[in-house]
Amino acid sequence: MSLHWQHLPNAAPEAADVLIQPLPFEATACFVKGTARAPEAILAAADQLEYYEEDLGWSPMQWLRPCVLPPLAPSPEEVIAEYLHRIGQTVRGLPDNALYIGLGGEHSLTPPQVEARMHSGTIVVIDAHADLRDQYQGSPYSHACPMRRLHEAGYRLELIGVRSLYEGEAAYLQQHPDIGLWRDRALREPRQWQALLERLQGLEGPVWLSIDMDGLDPALVPGVGTPQPGGLDWFQTLAIIETLLDNPQVDLRGVDLVELIPDPHQVSQTVAAKLVQKIISRWAWPRVDRNGTPTGAQTEIAYE
Repeated sequence: MSLHWQHLPNAAPEAADVLIQPLPFEATACFVKGTARAPEAILAAADQLEYYEEDLGWSPMQWLRPCVLPPLAPSPEEVIAEYLHRIGQTVRGLPDNALYIGLGGEHSLTPPQVEARMHSGTIVVIDAHADLRDQYQGSPYSHACPMRRLHEAGYRLELIGVRSLYEGEAAYLQQHPDIGLWRDRALREPRQWQALLERLQGLEGPVWLSIDMDGLDPALVPGVGTPQPGGLDWFQTLAIIETLLDNPQVDLRGVDLVELIPDPHQVSQTVAAKLVQKIISRWAWPRVDRNGTPTGAQTEIAYE
């Protein structure tokens, strides 16, 4: 299936300002199933959003050329390692000057995308779980392991909203104090929240943003594979994104959004679509000369 925003023209990859890669992959999910359906559901929900982004007061898609790439799904004969390698090769071949957003799918998709877009740097992660297991259910490629793989590869980690840990992960965190752990409950304290924002303001160089949708409050996003009580609220999540993307020292190399399971009420996928819109708007705002002529990408208002 060819996925795209219904009301926007799909630019060629080499001409695009924003590249969206659907990754309908689910192989290691251990609780609620359905993450493979997320990319299509998020893009469908995006068609129901107003193009006007109310916080910055503009319509990004008047000025930007988006490209929704063909879905990259595993073939029946591929093992997980082969599929993840193919993702890395595909993402590595994409233009380097556009904003890259990978829509999953499960969290095991993150490492090959990161490694394709940046050789070193910081991974800022919103997640209820640390995802630092060495392996889970016999697989080092499990959705419970991606941050362990990235840390072992030399990337710095800032884990935000964590509220569920395996004892082996807790031990790993004690052994590696270089990992920033921002526990969900601790972030309720104003001093800890301010410390997180100051940490994001102080980041420099290549940065990747990985959003596991279970990092948000399940009242806001009920459709996730491994829900946990607690979680970031909408405006906390926006504050994290805004603080990170407003930092002029950050070179955002890409974003992935994972672990969403579409719900019948369309709430979860709409929240995800709105997050994508907010990320695109914040990233593009300082890069667009709004005194010029818009590209005219917006053809009609989606929501009526």
